[in-house]
Amino acid sequence: MPAARTTAAVALGLASALALGGCANPSDGATTEVAAGSGTRTTLDLSPDRKRITTGKVESIAAGLPERIRRSGVLEVATSSDSAPPLAFHATDDKTVIGVEPDLAHLVAGVLGLRVHLNKASWENLFVGLDSAKYDVGFSNITVTEERKEKYDFATYRKDNLAFLAKKGSGLKIGGPADVAGRTVAVSSGTNQEKLLVEWSEADRRAGRRPVDIRYYQKDSDTYLALRSGRIDLYLGPHPTAAYQVATAGQTEIAGTYSGAGASLQGLIAATTKKDSGLAEPLAAALDEVIRNGTYAEVLKRWGLSDEAVTRSEINPPGLPRTAG
Repeated sequence: MPAARTTAAVALGLASALALGGCANPSDGATTEVAAGSGTRTTLDLSPDRKRITTGKVESIAAGLPERIRRSGVLEVATSSDSAPPLAFHATDDKTVIGVEPDLAHLVAGVLGLRVHLNKASWENLFVGLDSAKYDVGFSNITVTEERKEKYDFATYRKDNLAFLAKKGSGLKIGGPADVAGRTVAVSSGTNQEKLLVEWSEADRRAGRRPVDIRYYQKDSDTYLALRSGRIDLYLGPHPTAAYQVATAGQTEIAGTYSGAGASLQGLIAATTKKDSGLAEPLAAALDEVIRNGTYAEVLKRWGLSDEAVTRSEINPPGLPRTAG
């Protein structure tokens, strides 16, 4: 995927689709003024009571739910506890979770006739909660991988694209392993981004180049500070969060993009459930319904992620391959 074209499109989406308010701080209507590129400013609605995009129940799809969930009337949804706009982050009340992931979860629940109970969980605890049936489904930028398919079922809803984020004006262009050789690169532990970066570092080592100096930070804010201060050269993370940083902070730039499943396969983000829970089919059907009725496109446009739209939901498609060896 051409980095410049995708980044420009997403940044433009964030500069326009997210211009939802007209005030400058939470006390003036829960909006904040942000940089939108080219010297212009825009505003982003961060209020907890912003109007959510909704859709109605479809009885034929809801009938496919497991009896336990249909009887309870509640969909237990897990999403990231970290602040990761525009995926999932806190509104100005510092407790309401907003973003593309909770918005899509509410859309799906609407089709299924369910109320969403949103649970904030760390990356590790999200999967522990799915394993124990504490959570019914994860909407948390989860990539389909062949290894995860052994334990979980997936219903896809967005393309998975990664981005290398660099300090603005760095001039760095990342297209493959040679471009990160010897570089200091931050990444989140336990993610497919980390898997990709480790593989690239090993490729550099085999080619006689210096390996990547991989760094880990507990919080995204710490990572961005390290990037701006020059303590790291790059940060490899989800493309949506990188594009958001570029569009709102104006201190970073995207140095390259890559599919979350590698060069030969388009990565996909999916609603994730415990294997054989009976939820994958109704989730996929609900996603197909919101794609059909246009509310899915509205949500992606709101968060500047229209370029990551899919035309249908797939159940357990090919995912990020296992590491050889």
